[in-house]
Amino acid sequence: MSIFDYSFKDKKQQVISLSDFKGKVLLIVNTATGCGFTPQYEGLEQLHEKYSAQGLEILDFPCNQFLEQAPGSDDEISEFCRVNFGTKYKQFAKIDVNGEHTHPLYTYLKGAVSETENAETGKFLELLESLNQTRTGSDIEWNFTKFLVDRTGQVVGRYNPTITPAELEAKIESLL
Repeated sequence: MSIFDYSFKDKKQQVISLSDFKGKVLLIVNTATGCGFTPQYEGLEQLHEKYSAQGLEILDFPCNQFLEQAPGSDDEISEFCRVNFGTKYKQFAKIDVNGEHTHPLYTYLKGAVSETENAETGKFLELLESLNQTRTGSDIEWNFTKFLVDRTGQVVGRYNPTITPAELEAKIESLL
């Protein structure tokens, strides 16, 4: 299967196919409104504003699996992001990114590429352990894990939550 074979629901529960995004560079992010990384919504919107006309799509998947930091309905989450961060990029229905009910898209993403190593990865994993939030194998480690996908549908990077949207800008520009 290719990434374009997957579908999911938008915040209005309408089925959306990733094939609608063929030819675009995708930044796929699991998000949460009550997380220490929540200010990254602003950085995601800045990337959207700067690069959407060139073919970048931000795909935002709220996830409530990490200390229940994405409470509320899909509409409430969307309104929070719009009011507090001015988000205009595509936000979808809440999904699971780990465990028994992992959305098939995230199963695919986790299998496509391993975490891109950086100096902060070790510190971040230590923090998760201190919160008794260990992960296994390719599990998503926390809110705001990012996957970068090129125009052909190849997953080219996985970035942990400590990597800000701005830090991905050069990589995104190279793919556009």
